[in-house]
Amino acid sequence: MSRKVEELILTVCRKHPEGVQDTALEAELPSVAVNDRAVAINSLLASLKLQILVNPADPSSHIYKASAVGDATRFKGLTAEDMLVYQCIQGAGNMGIWTRDMKQRTNLQQPKINKILKTLEERCLVKSIKSVQNASRKVYMLYELEPAKELTGGPWYGPDAFDSEFITVLQEATMSYINTKGDATLADIVRFIKETGISKQALQEDDVERIINTLECDGKIEGVEGDEDGLPHYRLPLMSIPEATPFTSIPCGVCPVFNECVEGGKISPQTCIYFDQWLDF
Repeated sequence: MSRKVEELILTVCRKHPEGVQDTALEAELPSVAVNDRAVAINSLLASLKLQILVNPADPSSHIYKASAVGDATRFKGLTAEDMLVYQCIQGAGNMGIWTRDMKQRTNLQQPKINKILKTLEERCLVKSIKSVQNASRKVYMLYELEPAKELTGGPWYGPDAFDSEFITVLQEATMSYINTKGDATLADIVRFIKETGISKQALQEDDVERIINTLECDGKIEGVEGDEDGLPHYRLPLMSIPEATPFTSIPCGVCPVFNECVEGGKISPQTCIYFDQWLDF
């Protein structure tokens, strides 16, 4: 009887790969007694044929999912608590999850979680990643996942810090290419960077677009609409932005309280020490 109930439960779960709640199991298997269903579910969980996960639509409830083929081998020897932590990490996707959040979601004590994480890491089921947003905090995700750019900082971060030299190299190469070609689209620049092998890692269009944006903001290139394709084309500016003007060479041009400076006031040209120093110079 128990084996038959297990098969019925797995059949329902496979019909709902996104997961099924206990109430749905009850509705689809009205002839199965509550106790028989509970015994079968526990047996399936113990044999790793079934997974229990937090319901994304309602974190206060849970759902059941049929395990993929091969999971029983991968997870062989893991306890129910090991699987609870694994599934908690699985639910976080490529953004990962912090141990404090694991504690809240699993109700396990921190020492226990640390021990489980060590087991999962040794079996290459999960891995830890340092976030560029908080270097002292590690987050955990499934071993096979590629971390989100929000965690790694994308291609602009090296192992320990922001890689400003790499950005400078890309900026100079991009400007040189635009100068040689006359004008270039985003796709042209992406292809150029890929073909020349300047970057050891693959850059996406949005990565290269950030480089282009920095060059535009610095006034080193400008974007114009293409006559034929209507796409943005980038070229060296016809008129360069001057590094300084007569106004920026005097203290007033960069003074943070310029708007409060008035003749005879508390802040005035007569009391400005920076103005005196500039005149002496």
